Amino acid sequence: MRKLDRYVGASIFFAILTVLGIIVFLSLLFAFIDELSDVQGRYGVAQAAWYVFLTTPQRIYELLPMASLIGCLVGLGTLASHSELTIMRAAGVSLGRIVWAVMKPMLVLMLVGILIGEYLAPWSEKLAQAQRSMAQGEGEAQSSKHGLWHRQGNEYVHINAVQPSGLLFGVTRYHFDDKRRLLSSSFARKAQFENGHWQLENVATTHFHARSTEVVRADSQSWDIDLSPQLLSTVVMDPESLPISGLWRYIHYLEGQGLNSERYWLAFWTKVLQPLVTAVLVLMAVSFIFGPLRSVTLGQRVFTGVLVGFVFRILQDLLGPSSQVFGFSPLLAVLVPAAVCAVVGIILLRRAG
Repeated sequence: MRKLDRYVGASIFFAILTVLGIIVFLSLLFAFIDELSDVQGRYGVAQAAWYVFLTTPQRIYELLPMASLIGCLVGLGTLASHSELTIMRAAGVSLGRIVWAVMKPMLVLMLVGILIGEYLAPWSEKLAQAQRSMAQGEGEAQSSKHGLWHRQGNEYVHINAVQPSGLLFGVTRYHFDDKRRLLSSSFARKAQFENGHWQLENVATTHFHARSTEVVRADSQSWDIDLSPQLLSTVVMDPESLPISGLWRYIHYLEGQGLNSERYWLAFWTKVLQPLVTAVLVLMAVSFIFGPLRSVTLGQRVFTGVLVGFVFRILQDLLGPSSQVFGFSPLLAVLVPAAVCAVVGIILLRRAG
């Protein structure tokens, strides 16, 4: 039985890796073509290619569930086409045993996916964002297309580029009173975190009085804001690119500031439940092979896998924003598509058994 488990597991494992390689390559190609529209000045084709390459771990992490679905359909479909699954069933191998043999390599892939999503992808994504922002402009106020906005109290901050070390470039600040009237604006070319606070360099501040304005320049200036380099590394990235631990910290920071955190809760539950979602999609793929896709061609299986994967992704993408608009829990937005797939898979497996 162990040899049989290894044989089935190896077939599924290499099929998933093959599918994952193909769809990640296509994703990188389309991303590079899209990134060429931003090429200008110091941000050339080589820099765009390097940026897209650095996003590879994040793309692997995001595409792993779909690759698992299609890969299982291809791997099991190949075994079914050669009548190997029929021989296994005729030899007395239960359907549950085959499902467990398929799930074994998936446990390895789920573990690798968790490690990529928690450690490698956030690091490479942070480096990619920093290098692109640096190349696109760090010296002028709000010159970077991909800069970030942050708010704390009555102060609104725009940062052109953030280095992974915590060095900031192009810091623009707007300070308002309680009636939303602009009191002052300032621009600093750099900011460095030293001795527990931020130190701004080359600062130009414009104060807005009732009938006049006043410009004050300083070589350096202390900046008191409750924003550590660790927290800033979270702010600069999209929620989908953050590790689970970073999402947890930033969610509580936002709630402490009285800001909306629903988007980050959605990303948090999506990452926490991704292993479960992957397992459900694999279960559905197995049920398809022993059910409606038992005797179809390989091309039809691949088409079905792509179709089901896209429908699942679209359903997730619709429910996610809907949870923020209509106010229901982001956890439901992640669980409902998975629950539907699980029910479909279990029903089909029972019929096949």
